[in-house]
Amino acid sequence: MKLGFVSAILPEYSFEKLIDFAADAGAECVEACCWPVGKAERRYAGVTHIDVAKLNAKEIARIKDYLKEKKVSLSGLGYYPNPLDPDPANRRMYVSHIKKVISAAAALDVKVVNTFVGKDPSLSLSDNFKMFRKIWPGIIKHAEDKGVKVGIENCPMYFSKDEWPGGKNLASAPAIWDEMFSIIKSKNFGLNYDPSHMVLQQMDYISPLKDYKDKIFHFHIKDVQFYQDKYDKVGFLAHPLEYHSPKLPGLGDIDWGKMMSAVYDIRYKGDAVIEVEDRAFENSLKDRLYSIKLSLNYMRNFV
Repeated sequence: MKLGFVSAILPEYSFEKLIDFAADAGAECVEACCWPVGKAERRYAGVTHIDVAKLNAKEIARIKDYLKEKKVSLSGLGYYPNPLDPDPANRRMYVSHIKKVISAAAALDVKVVNTFVGKDPSLSLSDNFKMFRKIWPGIIKHAEDKGVKVGIENCPMYFSKDEWPGGKNLASAPAIWDEMFSIIKSKNFGLNYDPSHMVLQQMDYISPLKDYKDKIFHFHIKDVQFYQDKYDKVGFLAHPLEYHSPKLPGLGDIDWGKMMSAVYDIRYKGDAVIEVEDRAFENSLKDRLYSIKLSLNYMRNFV
């Protein structure tokens, strides 16, 4: 298992500067964000460290050579849109780019692409699954053809006002994963598991590792603080940011000793990357860089 971080926290860095920092900080890998070049749709989105639309043989060779020189690998390529968006034009755009990211991963010898299933928050669960059946088999078929695994992050995506209360990612709970995997029976279709999203929903964050051990393709290290006193005042129908906050590993509610023990128990052989979304470390670039180093140092107790 290699330890690294998600590149979204450093949007102003070039690919080379990103990898330079990773190497200097002792990170062994990076999940490189591959959004289309343009304006960010939300926090931590719209980050492009590899522009897959312009990837050619020369650029592929340059990226591989630089990674080899710095002794840093890519844990995966990340792109997290809403492929079940209510707008058909948006759906087509998102699906098309996911396929480009998958093709880029194959060209770069990267084993995993991480993304969201998506969701139309105005539709029922059953109607969302009707869309899922139409859209996702083709994406996974493309991944199979390219020899790339697709890891779906288990984030409910209902944090901003435009996402809440319906959420924009279907794959938030084990019962839904079961339905997804029964519809698409593929060895290339699995999870990018983030335990913090289970804590937010007040669910067991360890048992899914054991229950879905063959479907864990990638692992996000992110902690979360659940504020019971705030929750007691507003309840679960309130906006989630009223009673929880993402944290660096070790500063929230997750027991990382037990968590990583379970990771080793299932013989997980993928990479583990720190996803920094702790607002206490967002005042400056210096703070964000420090937060990555602090997180890497802490997780070295377990990885």
